[in-house]
Amino acid sequence: MINIDIVLLFQAVNFLVLLFLLNILLFKPIRKVMADRDAEIASAREKTVSVDADVREKMADYERKLREAKAGAAADRGEMIREARTQEAALLEEARREAADTLTEIRERIQKEAAEAEGLLRARAEALSRVISEKVLGRSLS
Repeated sequence: MINIDIVLLFQAVNFLVLLFLLNILLFKPIRKVMADRDAEIASAREKTVSVDADVREKMADYERKLREAKAGAAADRGEMIREARTQEAALLEEARREAADTLTEIRERIQKEAAEAEGLLRARAEALSRVISEKVLGRSLS
């Protein structure tokens, strides 16, 4: 049978004192540490979200600048190609003109040399025909 006497009262008081002391010395500090830890975790999550948003913003900015740089480089490359083609056309035209001028000079020189050779051949042919005629006729033609 259960006897309710003074020992039970001491045990109940002892239990309440122990509960009070454990609450002050153990449970409250543990709850405080856990609350601080939860606050740190929440702060870290907020910071992570903030950093993630910042990184995404910077990546978007970087990609935009990269696209702009590529577009600028493509435009510059296109402009350089156009300039090179223009210079190439100018150089080819100049080379064609020089070749045509040189060809004209060569043709004129050939015609001049041909005329000189023809004149020389005519003179020699006349002299040769005169010599042959004199030999055939046996007398001088002059």
